[in-house]
Amino acid sequence: MKRTLMAIAAAATLALSTLAAPAPAHAQRGVAAGVAAGLIGGAIVGGAIASQNNGYYGGPGYYGGPAYVAGPGGCYWQRQRFWDGYAWRIRRVQVCD
Repeated sequence: MKRTLMAIAAAATLALSTLAAPAPAHAQRGVAAGVAAGLIGGAIVGGAIASQNNGYYGGPGYYGGPAYVAGPGGCYWQRQRFWDGYAWRIRRVQVCD
């Protein structure tokens, strides 16, 4: 479905550019059209790249696999530093031996 939409968007962009191309180019008048076309094209390409999930259900993530946890006891709370994508943060997690 995504490939079909991308093909339709590409065909529409090419059709629109062939209709607009025969007009003589004037730098004073074409700047806004060039900026608008760049923004629209960037939004289409950026949306296509961002929507890829690389074969995972929720996209690439940083999750550990299943782990064996012994019975209760030997657990303690520990402060751990992690990167949330914007800054380093600290959270308390329970660690069990």
